[in-house]
Amino acid sequence: IKAPCKRRGQVMTQAAIPQSRQNRTIFWRLFSQACGCLAILTLFVQVVHAGDIVPEGVKVEKLWNEGEFTEGVAVAPDGTIYFSDIPAVKKGRILKFDPATGKTSVFCADSGKSNGLMFDRKGRLIAACGANDGHRALCEFMPDGDAEVLVGKFKGNAFNSPNDIVVHPHGDIYFTDPRYVGDEPLELDHMSVFRFSPSTKTISRASREITKPNGIVCSPEGKIMYVSENNNGDDFGGQQQPSRRQLLACAIQEDGSLGEQRVLVDFGDKGGIDGMTVDQEGNIYAAVREESRPGIVVFAPSGKEIAYIKTDEMPSNCCFGRGDEASMLYITAGGGLYRISLNIPGYHPATAEQ
Repeated sequence: IKAPCKRRGQVMTQAAIPQSRQNRTIFWRLFSQACGCLAILTLFVQVVHAGDIVPEGVKVEKLWNEGEFTEGVAVAPDGTIYFSDIPAVKKGRILKFDPATGKTSVFCADSGKSNGLMFDRKGRLIAACGANDGHRALCEFMPDGDAEVLVGKFKGNAFNSPNDIVVHPHGDIYFTDPRYVGDEPLELDHMSVFRFSPSTKTISRASREITKPNGIVCSPEGKIMYVSENNNGDDFGGQQQPSRRQLLACAIQEDGSLGEQRVLVDFGDKGGIDGMTVDQEGNIYAAVREESRPGIVVFAPSGKEIAYIKTDEMPSNCCFGRGDEASMLYITAGGGLYRISLNIPGYHPATAEQ
């Protein structure tokens, strides 16, 4: 509705209502429609209240706590939960938790320092394997626990330390390649986001605009990639890196590359985001490694914080379950695996319909 114009010098203390019967009818019809839109907008705003995401009185449940540094939690098609354990000295491993029995067992005793995990549309377990005597590659883990390297180099140079991954609904695998630990010589001149196409077996650089990418996840409609810039200011290739911790939103271009980025959240000098996941409403669940406030912080797509789930240990990643556990959020933190029941189901891009 276009507001009536005010004459110069005139003070209007109430809305100008048309005087003719026909005009009054049109006015009140439009006014009612506007009120209806306002009610819908109010309802939308109420959806993002913390209580609508985290049920009142629900606590985080500890499931297993015998690891050193757990990461990369992912859910299999049958609902089994897989996660990485990345010791500083010992070999890395992949474990699995059975929600039906509550038991945790070793799936792979030597994972090549697997970090981020995700199952693709065909049910294959894909892993980002890092440095520090790891594979430094994007790998597929077979049902018997053996690893097969999908891609280990970019233009003939070994990756820095593949960290986290997301499988896009179209099938492409995006992964981040920073370096936090490991003494292996660096062969690349940048810490980038890469895209691997399983259908063509090709690797490309999706973005080099982020100085130290870590967590990565895509929006439910598959058009936006959320990336956590988690640059702790360490030296890289003899150059001191600027400390920068932000949540970024990048448009996914037609060619699969990541376009212009928007800063949704700037953490300043505080702890930034490690791993992330999203729910069906498009909200972002981020493992924020802040000493004074560790936990899963839920952000709206706009970047506004709408909920907070406290964890007793420093969180690293999270993912939703499947089936009856679609609203169950699994969390890796410290050396353990945790879960909490929420109100909104999760979104799994690898198996989403497009």
